[in-house]
Amino acid sequence: MKMPDSSSMTKSPIAIVTGAASGIGAAIASELKTRGWLVAGFDLRPATSDCDVVLDMSDYQAVAKGVDLVRQSLGQINAAVSAAGYYEMIPAAEITEEQWNRMLHVHLGGAFNLAQAVIPDMVEMKSGAFVGVTSELAIGGGSEDVHYAAAKGAIIGLIRSLATEVSGSGVRVNGVAPGPTDTPLLAADSPWRAPEYLATLPSRRLAKPEEIAYVVGYLIEEATFTSGEIISPNSGAVI
Repeated sequence: MKMPDSSSMTKSPIAIVTGAASGIGAAIASELKTRGWLVAGFDLRPATSDCDVVLDMSDYQAVAKGVDLVRQSLGQINAAVSAAGYYEMIPAAEITEEQWNRMLHVHLGGAFNLAQAVIPDMVEMKSGAFVGVTSELAIGGGSEDVHYAAAKGAIIGLIRSLATEVSGSGVRVNGVAPGPTDTPLLAADSPWRAPEYLATLPSRRLAKPEEIAYVVGYLIEEATFTSGEIISPNSGAVI
């Protein structure tokens, strides 16, 4: 685990970002650091953050220990973003039990593990923000990614239920449901990169990770009157 510079520990709010080693998670970590936050990155690989914790988000005990390490090395956690995940396309009839379970454990399980580890302390502090990254496919569905869409859809239920449960505590829980984004998660031959698909979007392009990260930053810092909401930056693909 990379330790932070102790001189900055008391000057900045602290956030955990999962999936921080690449893609949207890395962009979120960078956005928050630009805004003056200290960021702890959780990922299967080391991230470029103030406090790197290498772990599997589907492992509750590992996540709980990781959160404790962040508290010990950085201090009280003010925000947490669940962005860890992966994507694969498989026809529904061909999805194995192992593939189904792994998708749910990483996405839904990872989001819940993080929430359960950080939200009680936020409630005690009477402040804090939790953001779950879901997907446009959780809203509109998709072909050959049933397990992914189902896992991401369950995160929407998790977000709205958590927001209801902590209502009035000062803690806000929201979600971001991006459309296809230009990250390594999408293979070069992905149908989401096809000119035929991009031509259907007003923007005529994939989202940039930085654009999704900006929405997360907004929900954490500016949207102080917002909880239980899902913002879907998807260039109008799903309305």
